[in-house]
Amino acid sequence: MLLHLNRGHRLRHPLSLEVFDNPGGPVRSPKDFFRPLAVGAPLPQREAPFRPSRMIHFFPASNPKMVAKLPDLATKVDVLLANLEDGVPATEKEAARQGLVNVGKTVDFGTAQFWTRVNSLDSPWGLDDLVTAVTEVGHVLDVIMIPKVEGAEDIHYVDRLLAQLEAKAGLTRPIGVHAILETARGVVNVEEICGASPRMQGLSLGPADLAANRRMKTTRVGGGHPDYLVRQDPIDGDINGPRAVFQQDLWHYTIARMVDACQANGISAYYGPFGDIADVVACEDQFRNAYLLGCVGAWSLHPAQIDIARKVFSPSVADVRHARRVIAAMGDGTGAVMLDGKMEDDASVKQCRVMVELAEDLAARDPELAALYATINLEN
Repeated sequence: MLLHLNRGHRLRHPLSLEVFDNPGGPVRSPKDFFRPLAVGAPLPQREAPFRPSRMIHFFPASNPKMVAKLPDLATKVDVLLANLEDGVPATEKEAARQGLVNVGKTVDFGTAQFWTRVNSLDSPWGLDDLVTAVTEVGHVLDVIMIPKVEGAEDIHYVDRLLAQLEAKAGLTRPIGVHAILETARGVVNVEEICGASPRMQGLSLGPADLAANRRMKTTRVGGGHPDYLVRQDPIDGDINGPRAVFQQDLWHYTIARMVDACQANGISAYYGPFGDIADVVACEDQFRNAYLLGCVGAWSLHPAQIDIARKVFSPSVADVRHARRVIAAMGDGTGAVMLDGKMEDDASVKQCRVMVELAEDLAARDPELAALYATINLEN
């Protein structure tokens, strides 16, 4: 199907309902983004509220043994997510959906968030997942995770549908939307996806599906690969002599691009799953890479990964102590000072405030972390 391209216009699909960045034609007013998309729906949020979500812990809602553990898990994790998509056999999709309803109506989540991941929009189950989730347990559901999002059009569809369902269910607050980046087209369109709706909460990297879609030659679910490396130059020209080898991060580019797109649109970036449950060392390394690049959390697929995510995505005592010292030394935040032999200036203060604000937000949710940060002595 042909796409029309005029001077000063972006690509426009002839069957599209909206035109974007089109200075010469009809454009949806920015004000419209803060009006409900359905009569009776709650007002859209002006900005995505920050709530600690260091670990998004997945559980099968149709498994009674796992559901029985949820009240205890709710005291240990930031997000509990009822998974309806990958990992749920086709024969169990309806049971998983009913499990979501039962969990939403019976479990006390305390201060933990309650999310669900529905099936993809092109699947036989995606529509029923959305309708059931919103109309049955929308009053306790914080975020709906949408897999395989490829463009803003996917978010626009979900945005309008959720508004209609929220109105039907009489909800007083909008449910957030979290997209998973799992295709090359999604990566290309990541900026538009992040800015497609005021209900966007965040974005996660889906490394396994993305690897398949890109035709990457790895069968791992996240993490590195021993063959993706750089090698030290030959010493004295001896190519057969000892040469150091350094494994590289397959996901560095994608995570960095995702973080930029999320931050530019006021939402949060997350690393997704790490499939090798037994390799807790490599899991911690991958999570830390994502944390340093700007991600606020990651998925936990097994209880062993919960403490890893809590450790990695919470600033260390040493980092918080240093950040507070820099802020105190800089006074009004202008100029420059020497601290421990290093120059600190206004850019340093901005970085340090990110660290301190995150620590304070997490401490308000995590009593153990609050007690740990309370031990900080700025004189040390």
